[in-house]
Amino acid sequence: MDELLEQFLIEGRELVQLAVDDLLALERDPADAARIDSVFRAVHTLKGSAGLFDCAPMTRALHAAEDLLGAVRARRLAADRGVIDALLACISANEAWFASITRTGTLPASAEDEAEGLCAALRAPLAVPDHAEHGTAASNREWLTPLFDRARTMLPDGDAALETAVTAIRYTPAADCFFLGDDPMALARSIPGLLYLHIAVREPWNLENFDPFACNVRFAALSTAPAADIRQVFQFLPDQIEILPLRRNEFGANLSDRPETGDLADDIALRTLRVDASRIDALVDLVGELIVAKNSLAHLVGRAAATDLTLARALAASQAEIERLAAAMHRAAMGVRTLPLERTFRLLPRLVRDIAAALGREVVFDIAGGEVTADKSIADALFEPLLHVLRNAVAHGIEPAAVRRAAGKAEAGRIGLKAARSGDQIVIAVSDDGAGIDPSKIRAAARARALISDAAIDALTDHQATQLIFTPGFSTASAVTNISGRGVGLDSVRASVAALGGSVSLASAIGAGSTVSISLPQAVAVTSVMVVRAGTELFGVPMDVVAEVTRVPSARILPIRDGEAFVLRNRTVPLLRLSSLLHTEATPRGSTDARVLIVAFGDQRVGVEVDSLGDRADVMLRPLTGLLSSMPGVLGAALMGDGRVLLVLDLPELIG
Repeated sequence: MDELLEQFLIEGRELVQLAVDDLLALERDPADAARIDSVFRAVHTLKGSAGLFDCAPMTRALHAAEDLLGAVRARRLAADRGVIDALLACISANEAWFASITRTGTLPASAEDEAEGLCAALRAPLAVPDHAEHGTAASNREWLTPLFDRARTMLPDGDAALETAVTAIRYTPAADCFFLGDDPMALARSIPGLLYLHIAVREPWNLENFDPFACNVRFAALSTAPAADIRQVFQFLPDQIEILPLRRNEFGANLSDRPETGDLADDIALRTLRVDASRIDALVDLVGELIVAKNSLAHLVGRAAATDLTLARALAASQAEIERLAAAMHRAAMGVRTLPLERTFRLLPRLVRDIAAALGREVVFDIAGGEVTADKSIADALFEPLLHVLRNAVAHGIEPAAVRRAAGKAEAGRIGLKAARSGDQIVIAVSDDGAGIDPSKIRAAARARALISDAAIDALTDHQATQLIFTPGFSTASAVTNISGRGVGLDSVRASVAALGGSVSLASAIGAGSTVSISLPQAVAVTSVMVVRAGTELFGVPMDVVAEVTRVPSARILPIRDGEAFVLRNRTVPLLRLSSLLHTEATPRGSTDARVLIVAFGDQRVGVEVDSLGDRADVMLRPLTGLLSSMPGVLGAALMGDGRVLLVLDLPELIG
């Protein structure tokens, strides 16, 4: 693909998303002048960029959108729902056209018809005919004859000078060009090879309502420079300029059939370095191999200490330096792949709006935590599961306005999307203030679909019953629609999240709403773990969940009902054995002190007794795959320096 076209597609998608953000914000606050200016600039820039390529339908549609936004900026028109709908339809069409250009290199065959429909919809609020555009083929050519007549009388050499003219230019600045930062006179004077320049009034002056900030002039010029050089000057004003190449000795009589419009410069300064994602992936993999190799040094230091202390100390010093460099290299490599979640979140408000409109719901959608960062693979893969959860929240979480009004709620439902960091995990919560999930309906649907036995259904708690919505094939919908209901296909959400090394949970209260929480690793990252032993097996425990490590005399461990506890700094702390949590054979405690990890569990502290404590290690944590991917209480696996595989435990999940 041509590099300039590729740059256009990249920047075009950014401008499309910026316009969508501004339009959705305007729907909430139609008087927000900053948003109006921002979306106008985005559409104006996008239209100017499209002028460089064979994208006439795109340019026409964007020009109509710009006219509509100009009326909103001038306060001649309110940014009501109809205006926002028309503008969003135009932006959506441009988004689809970008996708077509990416796939095939051209606009789809239907682009002309689509553009006609968009222009009609965009100009309807203005009551302006679709053909009322600047710089189109329908523009008059009568201005050429007077221009040559004036030039012939004003130029010293008359006809001889005109024989050198190769291009005619007519420049009609926008009325609000001063507010856009344009200087029409400076632009006109900068025309290369300028032979003759005429300045005229565009409309008769209205002295009673004179606006000194409105531009009311038009420039006509002749130049000896080719059209390409002149387009360079007016690269950002394609809709305000007409450039007509001339044939010598046929002034104005033998013009091209279609005026050429200004476009972007041929050379766009590179502001970023684009690197193929596979190269970054390869770099991250190499850093992971380096960390595994680095861990083997600790094993060598231990072996050297048994024979030569001097050599052991030298190796330990080298190990510390290599660890520092490896950690810095890993942070740098992962920083390249790390993106803010806002990149994914920004795509969702328009979709929530469309789904709500299709279902006749009023929804207020709030987003928080977009600045939280995650690995690119995680940020990209989040879109589909989040969209599925949001679709179900709108369709079956938020009640119709009449039902909400009868329940004493605001007619507009509220859905919140919030991201936060919890240790080395990212927690994304989608909450709604809708009807909530009725466990009795879940049990009835499970019985009707024979998902599990009746006895198993009766034994479920309400919380366990609500989790059935993640079971493959579960649905409470009474009819099939193109908008999925709560629980329909949510097993795919859990599967998608599990493939990323995460988990999904649901909390709901009847009449108060529901919250779906998605917990994910921030990235495939270096994790500091403490190596512990339970029975004969070694496990890793992330350091960030261990508040402290202590020894507790066995005499201070007291039985409480079915469990045990001890007192730590005048506070009773429940005690659990790791071997019991893992259902492995326990080593008898005897009369020795118990080695206890104090784990932060919400606002509580819980003691976890282990059989022995090992060293701290930095490991590359990898999520489990295949049959082990759904194993509870395990964050992932890591390869140790001596070649052993270490399971890294999720203690809060094991305890909970």
